[in-house]
Amino acid sequence: MVFLLTLCLVLLFTKLAGHFCNRVGIPSVIGELLVGILIGPALLGWVQPDDFMHYFSEIGVIILMFIAGLESDLELLKKYWRPALAVALLGIVFPALMGFGVAELFNFSVSNAIFLGVLFSATSVSISVQVLKDLNKIDSEEGATILGAAVVDDIVVVLILGVMLSLMNRSEPGEGLPMWEVLLLKVFFFIVIFAASKWLVPWVLNLSKKLIAVESVSAFSLVICLGFAYFAELLNMGAIIGAFFAGVAIAQTDYRKKVDEKLEPIGYAVFIPMFFVSIGLNMTFSGMAKHIVFISILTVVAVLSKLVGGALGARMTGFKGISTWIIGSGMVSRGEMALIIAKVGLASNFLSEDYYSSVIVVIIATTIIAPLFLKATIVKQESLNYEKM
Repeated sequence: MVFLLTLCLVLLFTKLAGHFCNRVGIPSVIGELLVGILIGPALLGWVQPDDFMHYFSEIGVIILMFIAGLESDLELLKKYWRPALAVALLGIVFPALMGFGVAELFNFSVSNAIFLGVLFSATSVSISVQVLKDLNKIDSEEGATILGAAVVDDIVVVLILGVMLSLMNRSEPGEGLPMWEVLLLKVFFFIVIFAASKWLVPWVLNLSKKLIAVESVSAFSLVICLGFAYFAELLNMGAIIGAFFAGVAIAQTDYRKKVDEKLEPIGYAVFIPMFFVSIGLNMTFSGMAKHIVFISILTVVAVLSKLVGGALGARMTGFKGISTWIIGSGMVSRGEMALIIAKVGLASNFLSEDYYSSVIVVIIATTIIAPLFLKATIVKQESLNYEKM
C-alpha cells in the first residue's frame, strides 16, 4: 500500500508548493518540479520513480496535452503554421550544432556528439502549456506558434533519431524499420487522425450524449483521448501528440466547453501534478562534482540555443519585439521528450553511463529555467501593452 502514501505526499506537497509559488509570483510548475527533487532520490528519498509514478505521470501528461488541444484555436494554429515551422526548424538546427560543439569540446566520439545534438533539439511543450494556461495565453498568436512549433519539433526530432538509429544499426527493442516505412507510418498517422477528427469524433460524442449513464460525454472524451494517444504511440509518434490532436478534434465540436470543465479538475487535482513531480524524481546529484563544468556549459548552451533559434525563426516570419522572445522561451524546456531520448541513447550506447546523470541534470535544469523565462517575457509584453494604452 506504499502507493497510497506516495499519492498523499505528492498531492500535499505540490499544492503547498503551488500556493507558495503563486504568492511569490513564479510559475507553479516550478514548485512541482522542485517537489520531485525534494521528496525524491536526490534529497529526502520519500518517493521513488517506480511503476506507480510512471503510469500516473504518463496519464498526467496525456491529459495535460489533451486539455491544451481542447483550449487551442484551430484557426489560429492554421494561421501560424509558417512561423511554427520556422521556429521548429531553427529551434532544432541551433541546439543540434551547439550541442555537437559541446560534445566535441569534451572529446565525445562523433556518433555520441551527434546524438547529444539531437537530444537537445527536442522540446517539451507540456511545460510551456502549463505557463501559457496560467497566464491565459494559449489562444494568443505566440501560444499558437509555440504549440505548432513544438508538435513539428517532436515529429522532426523523432524522424532524425530514427534515421540515426537506422544508419548506425542501433534500434530500440522491437524496432529497426526501414526509413521509407517510418515515413509512411507518419503520413498514415496524420491521414487517420484527420479522418477520425472529421467524422468519427463527432459521431462518438453524439452517441455518448444519448446514453443513459453518468458523465457519458466526459468518459467518451477520455476514450477518444486515450485512443488517439495509443494510436500515436503505436506508430512511434508519442502519446502526447495523439492526445493533443484528440483535444483539437473535440474542440471543433459543440462539446468543447463541457468536456474542458469536467476533465480539467480531474487532471489538475491528481494526474498532472504527478507528471511534473516525476520529472524532478529523475534528478540525482551523483557524479555531478566531476562533471560540473560540462553541466554548466551544456545548460547555458541548451537554454541559449533554443531561445535564440526560436526567437530568430519567429522574427523571420513576422513577429517583432518581445513576442519573438516569448516564442523562443516557450521552446527552451526539454522535459519528458529529452528524458525519453536520453534513455534511448543509453540503451543504444550513444550516451555513456558516465555522462547520463549529468545530461539528466541539464534536461531538468532547462525544464526549471524555461517557465521562468516564459513568464518573464509574457509579463514584460503585458507591461508594454499597458504603457501603450
